[in-house]
Amino acid sequence: MPQYLLPLLLIAGLLTTSPSPADETATKQLPAEQAPVKTPGKTKQKATKKETPPPTPTLDSVSYGTHPKQVLTFWKTESAAPTPCLFFIHGGGWQNGNRMAGMANWVPAMHKQGISVVSIEYRFIEEAIADGVQPPVKACLYDAARALQFVRSKANEWNLDKQKIAVAGGSAGACTSLWLAFHDDLAIPDSSDPIARESTKPACAAVTGAQTTLDPRQMQEWTPNSNYGSHAFGIFQEIDGRKQRDFNAFLARRDEILPWIQEYSPFHLVSAGDPPVYLNYSAPPAKGQIAKDPTHSANFGVLLQEKLDEFRVPCELVHPGAGNITHKTPQDYVADMLKR
Repeated sequence: MPQYLLPLLLIAGLLTTSPSPADETATKQLPAEQAPVKTPGKTKQKATKKETPPPTPTLDSVSYGTHPKQVLTFWKTESAAPTPCLFFIHGGGWQNGNRMAGMANWVPAMHKQGISVVSIEYRFIEEAIADGVQPPVKACLYDAARALQFVRSKANEWNLDKQKIAVAGGSAGACTSLWLAFHDDLAIPDSSDPIARESTKPACAAVTGAQTTLDPRQMQEWTPNSNYGSHAFGIFQEIDGRKQRDFNAFLARRDEILPWIQEYSPFHLVSAGDPPVYLNYSAPPAKGQIAKDPTHSANFGVLLQEKLDEFRVPCELVHPGAGNITHKTPQDYVADMLKR
C-alpha cells in the first residue's frame, strides 16, 4: 500500500489496529470484589429518579449505646393499646448504607396496619476493627441485639407490645436479622443493667436477599462463584494500597476460624422452637451453578429452608417460580404475623 494512503484510510475508519498484549491486559476486568474504586469524573450522568424521602420520624438519632453509630430512628403509630413493632436493619455488606434506606416504603405500609417502626444504625466492619472487635462482624450483630433490647426497654414509654417485634432487612441486614432469630437469647435476667435483661429474640423475621451462611465451603458448594464473607472475619488482601475482600484466603482459613463461623452464621444456629421466617429472593435458585448475583442467590434460601424443615421451624420461601406463596412481600408477611 502506498504510504500516503495510510493516514487517509485510518481517518476514514477503513483500517483498525489490533491491541497489543499489554493493551489487552490493561482492559481485562478484575473480579468485582477486587476492582478498584473509580474516581468520579466529569462524564455526563444519567438522570435518576429522585428517591421518595421517608416520613418524618417521631424520634430521631436516639442513642442505644456510646458509639456514634449506635443510634436508631423511631416512627410511632398512634394507638390506645400497645402496638406491634417492626425492627429494621439496613443492608450494605456491613460496610455501608444507612437506617433511612427503604423506610419510604416500610413506614407507610406498617403504619397502615397499626405497626410502629424502628430502624437502626450500627458499627461497620472497619469501625469494629478500629474498636478491636474480633471477629469484626461481632460488632455489627451485637449492636443489633443491643438495639433490640433497648427498644424493648422503651415499650411502656413508646407504647409498644414487646412480645410482637418482627425483624427485617436486606442482604447483610437480612443476615443479621436471621442471626437474631436463631441465636440463643442474649438476655441476662439478673443483670444490673435493665436493658440487658430484655430478650434479643424476635417474634419473626422477614428478609430479602439474605446470606444464610457465613461458611465459605458451604457457599462455594451451593454457588460455585461465591465471593462474599471474608470481610466479616477481618480477612482482606491489599490491592493498590486498599483493603479488598479475599474469598480464597477465607476458604483456606475456614477450618481455623470454624468456631467463629459457627457462632455468627445463621445456618449453624438453627434449633427447634426458633421463630418463623420469611425469605425473599429476586431470582430462582440453581444449586451448584454459577449465579449472576452469588451474594444474594436464592440457593441460600433453599438450603436454609431444608434445615428449618428438619427442626419444624416455619419458613416461607419466595422467589420467581416458587409455588404456594402466601405472602407476596415482606411487608405482607410482617403485618399478618404481628396482627395474629
